[in-house]
Order: sequence, then C-alpha cells, then structure tokens
Amino acid sequence: MSEATVEALGKLSEALETVERARGHLYELHQLIGHADLMLDEVVDLFRAAGHAKLAERIATELVGRNVIAGRWTFQIVEDFDDGYYALFKELDRTARDELIQGRRHVYEAEMKERRRTHGRPGHEPAPD
Repeated sequence: MSEATVEALGKLSEALETVERARGHLYELHQLIGHADLMLDEVVDLFRAAGHAKLAERIATELVGRNVIAGRWTFQIVEDFDDGYYALFKELDRTARDELIQGRRHVYEAEMKERRRTHGRPGHEPAPD
C-alpha cells in the first residue's frame, strides 16, 4: 500500500483516538453532573435546617433534576453522541481499514515501531512470543 494511504489511515486512527478521549470526558461530565444533582438533596436539607426555606425550595424545584440542555439529562447527551457521531466515526474508521488494509489496525504505528526498534536487542522484539 502507498505511504499516502498509510499516512491517511494513521491520521484517521489518531483522530478516532482523540474522539475516544473526548468521549471519556463526556462520560466524566455525565457522572459529575449526576453526582452534583444528588448532592443537592443534602444542600436543600441543610438550607431548610438553617432556616432558609425559600432558597431551599427554589433549589429543590428549579435546579434538582433540571435538564442540563433543553430536554436532556446528561445520559441522553451521552446516548445521542454514542448513537450518532461516535458510531459513524467508528464505522468509517472500520470501513477504511477493511477496504484498504484488510481490517488491520495501527499500520502507521507498526511501521514506525519497525523503523525505531533496534533489531536483535532484548525489549525490541517485533511481537510477543
């Protein structure tokens, strides 16, 4: 295969790895917002106990359980991302590899490993035994 093809597939793989990292952050957002929402139960109780019933009620009715984006909780954002953009990205990455290099992954990195390793040295083997 051509070096241009290997480079393009390598860049696609790198882009997918970046999307994977972003997806992790999206799940982090989902978990953090969920945790914060559950913490608000205690916040409401503490404000009520401190004599701030009006503020406690406002937090309980306006903020607890509120959508973070119009019509959506974070789990819905995660689902939309996973089922849409992420699924298509993964599909196109797989399609490119299947059509161009029989499904192999990380060809660019494998070629780089072969260039950079010291042949015959321990710890520089091309693959595990």
